[in-house]
Amino acid sequence: MTSETPASEPVLVARGITKSFGGALALRGASLAIEAGESHALLGENGAGKSTLVRILAGVLAPDQGELRLAGHPVRFRGPAEAQAAGISVIYQEPSLFPDLSIAENVLIGHMPRARFGTIDRAAAASRVAGMLGDLGVPLPPRRPVRGLSIAAQQVVEIAKALSNRARVLIMDEPTAALTTEECERLFAVVRSLRARGVAVLFITHRLEEAFAECQRFTILRDGALAASGPREAFAPAEVVRRMVGRPLDQLYPQRSSRTGDELLAVTGLTRAGSYEDVHFRVRAGEIVALAGLVGAGRSEVLRGIFGIDPRDRGSVRVAGCVVAPADPRAAMRAGLALVPEDRRQQGLVLALSIIRNATLAVPRAVRHFGLVSRRREGAVTRLWAARLQLKAHRLSDPVGTLSGGNQQKVVLGKWLATAPRVLLIDEPTRGIDVGAKAELHRRLAELRDHGLAIVMVSSDLPEVLGMADRILVMREGRLVGELRGADATEETVMLHATGQQDGARTLAAVPA
Repeated sequence: MTSETPASEPVLVARGITKSFGGALALRGASLAIEAGESHALLGENGAGKSTLVRILAGVLAPDQGELRLAGHPVRFRGPAEAQAAGISVIYQEPSLFPDLSIAENVLIGHMPRARFGTIDRAAAASRVAGMLGDLGVPLPPRRPVRGLSIAAQQVVEIAKALSNRARVLIMDEPTAALTTEECERLFAVVRSLRARGVAVLFITHRLEEAFAECQRFTILRDGALAASGPREAFAPAEVVRRMVGRPLDQLYPQRSSRTGDELLAVTGLTRAGSYEDVHFRVRAGEIVALAGLVGAGRSEVLRGIFGIDPRDRGSVRVAGCVVAPADPRAAMRAGLALVPEDRRQQGLVLALSIIRNATLAVPRAVRHFGLVSRRREGAVTRLWAARLQLKAHRLSDPVGTLSGGNQQKVVLGKWLATAPRVLLIDEPTRGIDVGAKAELHRRLAELRDHGLAIVMVSSDLPEVLGMADRILVMREGRLVGELRGADATEETVMLHATGQQDGARTLAAVPA
């Protein structure tokens, strides 16, 4: 990693920032100082004030109290355009580009080069943007439309756009949440090249391993106030977690199950050409089984095949001994299957609808009275699961899109638990939620397991797999290649199977179901 000597004066300082919305205090004297040429992690639970502070830095909000200083001079932005003109750019988790314009047009929008008679010089624009992308080490074709680009490529376009505006501070909000491991590494390579130019990068992330690998300094917020700030070397992961949540989390993961019941799920010979082949496994009541492997190994596709979202070429699924009809999610639900999908915002929720309506979408019969939807019954079902999952919401009538990521995941989980499933299929259960919410969701899953639910979990977070799973099934290129007891597995043994380096000493036959 490149190491630069920071400037004597921080490039951006926020000191004593206070902001309230009505009677709610979002920031309470929060402070932040970012050096030129450094990657700086802004950490905290959902609701800690990170987003509010970023919006103030970006000129979207004005602080009630406090001071901003840019390159040693006090500033007060009257809008995002002023902040951007001063050299502060924000790249949000979901890129905000014009899909039908070219890469070059998106990068240079608002200041496209002009030809002799005032027309846009598209050749000059393409040449300029090609040079910028080449300097970043990502030679995307500048004339290509943005539509169809991967999220990773769109983020590079956003970075080039920020550089075209002479950004001195680049703020990146959860930039790796939707990226593969390879895409993350390419993005971090681009960020290192920015640091070498003296650009300060502020990362908002829930992935502590990335913060420790890529950032030189940490600032931690809790309940709107500064909890800690300092160089990376001053913190251990456990200390960061304690500062974020205000209490020690000696165990992010609950104890494993020691009691299992009858076999609830039997998957035999499941095959879908191009996705997965000859998948066999069984899950008992009171057991969490994790499907592990690299992105593209076929894990999510197997869950979709079990639930019947995608058709399968051959194979069978049985729940409590009864065959489940293929390619029929309704039949899967009647049999006792439930699926919490990977992308909760696109596949699990209708963001514009209320929490109540989302929580009851999977149980329409339970909320009807004489054929009509009963608001009383909708409310009763929602309040039951909101209480059990400790949902934090202002009003259950609010749009579900207003909730934090962790609470949105609770709504999706509650929606499916309302169907009284026997088998829960859950894909990336804690993606994009903070460490405190993760620990809470892990406890909920363990409680469901201990009450006799069979759980099949897909997760790309290896510590989560190792901490939660009673058994780990490793996939590679659409096939199951290894099975490990959760108590005995390590990151190394899982990755040896996932990458094809395992010598075969422990195979699927080595550990009985």
